[in-house]
This record gives sequence, structure tokens and C-alpha cells, in this order.
Amino acid sequence: MNLILLGAPGAGKGTQAEIICAKLNIPAISTGNILRAAVKDGTEMGLKAKSFMDAGALVPDEVIIGILKDRLSEADCANGFILDGVPRTIAQAEAIEKMGIRIDKVLELSVADDVIVNRMGGRRVCEKCGASYHIVNKKSKVEGLCDCCGGKLVIRKDDQPATVLDRLKAYHEQTEPLVDFYRQRGKLAVIPFNDSIEATTAEIMKALEA
Repeated sequence: MNLILLGAPGAGKGTQAEIICAKLNIPAISTGNILRAAVKDGTEMGLKAKSFMDAGALVPDEVIIGILKDRLSEADCANGFILDGVPRTIAQAEAIEKMGIRIDKVLELSVADDVIVNRMGGRRVCEKCGASYHIVNKKSKVEGLCDCCGGKLVIRKDDQPATVLDRLKAYHEQTEPLVDFYRQRGKLAVIPFNDSIEATTAEIMKALEA
């Protein structure tokens, strides 16, 4: 199956992508990863992307979709894939259609903004080894210290409330219109918010069988 995961930052897309990949034996493809890989491998599209990145400019849609098409032609995508973080805009979604990339189902992880702010505000990361914790859902044994290496636990800049609100605003303005875009095409499945990762996965698997 060729899938797209939609949802605000902090909605749990990365976690669910990993689980679905393992269950369906298909790769998860995120914009950041394929951009970095294309630049590192020095592909034609990768070199184009690098020229924009070096100039501090945003990589244009046609380059991102070109890199995506290259990645989807690789052998591990033969049985399907999950796109996480692309498309980000209606223009990118239209470019994917124009390139003839078939999408079977679009899963929207629907989580309210206040839940996301609380969830991300509770995240803590070890400044030494990068292990992640949460003050409610995944506490360290000693408050403020990492279980793995004893390093100090800190709030990442991305998880600070002001930054989270900025990222949510950008999501609502640029990416949320994709929900209607795919609903009109009969591809959308809305996955309601659930506190449990397992329950969310169960909802996703049910939607894929529908």
C-alpha cells in the first residue's frame, strides 16, 4: 500500500510510521531523510537541492518531488511506502499526482492543539546522549537525570511552548488544507486522538483494512 501520514508536529506520526513499516514491511520515507541522502549521494536532484540549501534558500517543490520520485523507484518500495512530512502543501500534493505517484490511503492523526502543547512541553532530552523522556508518559528514574548516562535532561528548543505554537500555526496554514484535498479524492481516513500508542495503531490498521 502507498500511504501518506498527515498530522500536526507532535501528533505521533514518526512513532506510528515505524510501527506500520514493521507490520506491513514497507519503508517510511521522510523529506528530511531523502534530502540528506540525495545530497550525500550526489545525485542530480541532490546536487540541485544542495545548491539551494547552501544559499540558505528553501528547496523548491519540483526538486523535492524529483528526489521523492527517485526514492520511490528503489526496490524496497515495490510493495508500498509511507510518506511522512511530504506532501506539506497542496502544490506538493498536486506535483505528486502529476508525476503519476499512486496514493492508496491518507491517514490523518487528529490531535487537538492543547494536547500537543502539553505533550511536547513535557518532553525532555538528555543533553549528553540524546535519550528522550516525558515528565508524564516516560519518566526518568531520577528526576532531571538520564537513566542511560546520568546526563542532564533539558527541553529542546523545538519543544518550547512558543516554538510549538509557531509550528502548529504553520501546519494549520500550509498543511491542514491537504485534509480536504484528499477527502475530496476519497482517500482520507481520520484517526481520532487516543492516549495509547497501541490503540492508535489498532485504529490505523482498521482504517487500512476498510
